[in-house]
Formats: sequence, structure tokens, C-alpha cells
Amino acid sequence: MSETRDVRIRIEQEADYAFRIEFPDTAIAALHTDEGPPLGGGSGPDPARLLLAALGNCLSASLLFALRKFRNEPGRLRAEVTATLARNAAGRWRIPKAWVELYLPEGGEQYQQLERILGQFEDFCIVTQSVRDGVEVEVTVKDAHGRVLLGDKSFEAGA
Repeated sequence: MSETRDVRIRIEQEADYAFRIEFPDTAIAALHTDEGPPLGGGSGPDPARLLLAALGNCLSASLLFALRKFRNEPGRLRAEVTATLARNAAGRWRIPKAWVELYLPEGGEQYQQLERILGQFEDFCIVTQSVRDGVEVEVTVKDAHGRVLLGDKSFEAGA
């Protein structure tokens, strides 16, 4: 299957390490992010927390999808995500491991095909599978005149 879909966001610095994230072509309200002290003021979630939230949210939605696929109608799911931040060999902060705990609202006996669901729901999660498999990221830097300073000079937004 070679189906593709583009997703675009816009990020603009507001002050210091605080940024406004917009979601063009949607009705989604802008999101405010900020690094924690000592770099930022901690006035919003930082990128590491957004990544962890994306993992937990995506896995929860995938579990819900799989449950409903087999005609289950669960109550409200809940997730808790914990991660360890550690410095790598170069002294840079990384997230080497994250733990996601998903909580079903009813006992397992209440669900049809639960063993099958638990064997496949993670595969539906775009974020978790992308992080696990690695994500190719191409970086382009342009100046105020639109000149490409770093990256693929043939890249054009929207192309």
C-alpha cells in the first residue's frame, strides 16, 4: 500500500524557549510550549512531555480502536506514561526508555477477543511504531530571504 497523507504544523517562538504551535487547515487551537527551568519558564509542556503524551494518547486510541473492532464498548480508558531521562555518551539528554501503562475500565472478562486485541493493538499506533522503528528527518534551514542555508535546496513547502 503506497497511500500517503501529509500533516503540517507551524511553530513560532514567542519568547525565550516558549513557542506557539499552530495546526494549519484545522480548527485545533494553538498550543503553547516552554522548556522547564533553568532554560525556560515552564509555562507549558516541553517537547519531551509532548512526545510522551503522544505515546500514551496514541496507544490509548489504538487500544480503543481494537476493542471496538471486536464490538466491545469500554468505559473510559486511562494511561500513565513514565520515562527516564538520561545523558548519552556525548552528555546530551535523551529518553532511552518510556513506560506506558494503559488501564481498562472493566475486568478483562468483560471483553470479547481480549487476547487477540492485546496481541495487535500496538501495531495500530502511528507514534509508538514510528518511534520504535526510527524516523527519517530531513532538516532544512532558510534565512529571512528564503535562501536555503542547510538542507535540500530543491525542497519547497507544499510540493
